[in-house]
Amino acid sequence: MTQFLGEYDCKLDAKGRLSLPSAIRKKVSPEAAEKFVVNRGYENCLHLYPMDEWIKASAEVNKLNLDVKDNRLYARWFFRGATEIELDAAGRILLPKTLCEHAGIDKEVMLSAFGSKIEIWSKEKYKEMISSEPDDISELGEKVMGKLNKGGADSGVS
Repeated sequence: MTQFLGEYDCKLDAKGRLSLPSAIRKKVSPEAAEKFVVNRGYENCLHLYPMDEWIKASAEVNKLNLDVKDNRLYARWFFRGATEIELDAAGRILLPKTLCEHAGIDKEVMLSAFGSKIEIWSKEKYKEMISSEPDDISELGEKVMGKLNKGGADSGVS
């Protein structure tokens, strides 16, 4: 499984192409064959998946029972605008104009890479998102991560 990390300050060229940083390109598995899928992400960013990771993520969404309204709505949102793109010889990807408009991306972008995908943000919206982090991150960490059984002393595992 691909594990991306890091924040990258980037710019789109005049044609809307984004040069992927070499640190990201090095982490893309050979199975992706330099192909990606970009789609709408949460909080008005874009999600960029290497093709092999997109296949896994979309397979999970395809397991949803589409007779359930919330599942159907999520599946529509997840796949709407999803576009296959390829790295060019210079290591760039062409971001679809409609997706850039959705995310408010004009020229300056921030890439936030974690897990198996990369979030693509307008630089301005990224700064807003970072500045609106929860006041008590330790409380959020406990709420979210405290439910995991880590096999520690007080987990009941011996």
